Amino acid sequence: MNYQIAVIPGDGIGPEVINEGIKVIEAVQRHIPGLSLKFTRYKAGADCYRETGIPFPKEAYKACIEADAIYLGAVGYPDVLMLDGTEIAGEVVLKLRFDLDLYAGVRPIKLYPGIDSVLKGRTAGDIDYVILRENTEGLYASRGGGNLLRGEVATDTMVLTRKGTERIIRYAFELAKKRKGAPRDGRKRVTCVDKANVLKSYAFFRKIYDEVAGDYPDIDRDYAYIDAMVLWMNQIPEHYDVIVTENMFGDIISDLAASTVGGMGMAPSGDIGDQHAVFQPSHGTAPTIAGKGIANPIATILSGSMMLEWLGSRHRDAQALEAAQKIEEAVTRVLAEGKVRTPDIGGSAKTWEVGDAIVERL
Repeated sequence: MNYQIAVIPGDGIGPEVINEGIKVIEAVQRHIPGLSLKFTRYKAGADCYRETGIPFPKEAYKACIEADAIYLGAVGYPDVLMLDGTEIAGEVVLKLRFDLDLYAGVRPIKLYPGIDSVLKGRTAGDIDYVILRENTEGLYASRGGGNLLRGEVATDTMVLTRKGTERIIRYAFELAKKRKGAPRDGRKRVTCVDKANVLKSYAFFRKIYDEVAGDYPDIDRDYAYIDAMVLWMNQIPEHYDVIVTENMFGDIISDLAASTVGGMGMAPSGDIGDQHAVFQPSHGTAPTIAGKGIANPIATILSGSMMLEWLGSRHRDAQALEAAQKIEEAVTRVLAEGKVRTPDIGGSAKTWEVGDAIVERL
């Protein structure tokens, strides 16, 4: 099948890593007859804002809406702010999430062969779970709607709806049905992460979790308060299979989880809705290393594999699913061999050398 992909390379290391992601996808499709992805790049982000005064041009936004999928590098800089003091990234990433109803933030956390975990004694296969972050509600629903009173009082409101909560939890259980279960015991398990012992909003989240869980008797229920969860993710990561949580909590624990499998350069993600999806690395623009050619492109390449898997599932396209699997296998082989790695995971390779090595394995 033919797919139109809107690409936002963005800022900092964004263009560097997205180039490698596209390189790998273009390589794999040469080996799979009938699969064709056309990539069209658009400007958006902090550099675009500096040049034009507009963070997300209408042309780019329209292209994203019309595309089969969106492939994003990274956007924003800490020192480029909107008038309200927020970063430019929200004008692109959060706009897409809210406008296109990309309610499922899918964050796979996997320890690959050859990667040293900061957790003692963990090797490939010991850590393999997915964090599902509700993307459109929670505390971040206050974006643009919070209150600042006379420079003295600031408020943001947590928003949880039955519809929004139920669909992300159901997404979690449906995902667990497709997976192999937790590494420790092979049990299919969905862990609900909240603060239900303190806040009514999270008690509501847990109540709906229990209601939905009743439809999936073959999948284990599991619960964790957020403060305990950040401990257990370090102590017993092999216990987890699928984790589901509210927007802000999902944002925080995704970065913690990434640190256990090699860092942000190893953390892919997808923001997925019923009609649209954005795929991007979980990391930011890393301006301190931009232009040095040392950024890790693995997260972006794996995000490209996620994009192919989503397209394949959505369109019942066996070729796209095959391509996604081939990229995953090629990444695994390159990392296991340990010869081509960027500095963040103990090597000295350049960004493009990692991309070339994965293309060679394909």
